[in-house]
Amino acid sequence: MKRANLDVTIIGGGMITHDLILPSVYHLQRLGRVGKLTVCALNSAPLRALIDSAELQQAFPGQSFEAEPSLSEEPTRMFPCLYEEILARQAPHQAVIVAVPDQFHYKVVKTALRQDQHVLCVKPLVLTYDQAHELEQLARDWGLFVGVEYHKRFDRRSLMAKRHYALGHFGEFAMGEAKLIEPWYYRHSNFQKWFTCDKTDPFVYVGCHYVDLVYFITGLKPVALSVSGVKGRFPNGNEGYLWSNGRVRYENGALLSVTDGLGYPDDAAGSNDQGLLMYCEGKNGGGMIEHRDNDRGVRYSFLEGIGCGGSKYNYVSPDFFRLVPWEGPGFKPVGYGYESVAAHLDAMSRIEAETDGLPDEAALARRRELIDEIDRQGLLATPANSFINELVVEAARLSIVRDGAWVDIRYEPRPHVALRTA
Repeated sequence: MKRANLDVTIIGGGMITHDLILPSVYHLQRLGRVGKLTVCALNSAPLRALIDSAELQQAFPGQSFEAEPSLSEEPTRMFPCLYEEILARQAPHQAVIVAVPDQFHYKVVKTALRQDQHVLCVKPLVLTYDQAHELEQLARDWGLFVGVEYHKRFDRRSLMAKRHYALGHFGEFAMGEAKLIEPWYYRHSNFQKWFTCDKTDPFVYVGCHYVDLVYFITGLKPVALSVSGVKGRFPNGNEGYLWSNGRVRYENGALLSVTDGLGYPDDAAGSNDQGLLMYCEGKNGGGMIEHRDNDRGVRYSFLEGIGCGGSKYNYVSPDFFRLVPWEGPGFKPVGYGYESVAAHLDAMSRIEAETDGLPDEAALARRRELIDEIDRQGLLATPANSFINELVVEAARLSIVRDGAWVDIRYEPRPHVALRTA
């Protein structure tokens, strides 16, 4: 595959940048698949933490990034609009990775597109369908790629399930349950500043992974949902939905229960509790898909103070993301988290390589052809092939603030959500 070498700007310096995005981009950079690397944050404190990370220094010796704002700036000084300046002076058709809290995705992604940049955004893309549709049209007008980092699509277990489901080996999905309980220590992180009741909830933040995954595997569209939450206080006093439970109805009548929260014990094995169970029906029997995503058969017991993920006894599956020895310096990332980031950046690189040197009009036409191809293939999540997630997120927010009221998702004449009145 032809690739162009793109510069990458990461907007956001928090936990997902440290744990997944930055190490993935670092590795792509030393493989020669990424050019200049910039990380922009609200202030210098998270950038200093990234630079000083012993894990990243050990894995990627000699590598660094251009910090915006400068590390010399006082950590208490805020730069809320700095990313706009960074994008304005960036060469066109480079790569921007958006890793900021959910409620800021729309503004940052739109700004990047208006500055003629390809975008990869952490999930969910935005919080309403109309915003997703607007970004899809804006990207198409400019011939730009927008990807959404639903990395579970790259899990080999998900890909196997998708193939077998399409071949009819399970029958038709009828009833299921999913859960993703993140660790308790999230409550003491930066989450407590933005994970408030008026902004988001566990269903929107992590439950969306499994809603997307069921759609990815089955192709069935959600048509209604009800989400209830349990409120609590963060250490700083802010109130948030710390637990949620949702029921999603699909177009064939199937139901999926989704339980999420920020409360998996820090001392428990592994770093979270998550998985998916789907029961299916055939003509003369039933089928089943079960993914135990927190425990995949590898278990370690560490010495005191060495625990990987918060506790001494751990489920340490390499499937999502781990740093391991390789034939080069330091360590390399492996797992579907890394593969997802790499695949999105490679898609941007391919678009640039295959349109390099073409006249403007021909280049734009070819860009749109390549983006349409990616949309149809359906492996990389894009606004065009994952828009059901924005409908689900919008419906979920409408439901949870009404203590579980049912919200319908309608696709005709135009996709929208509506509170059920009867």
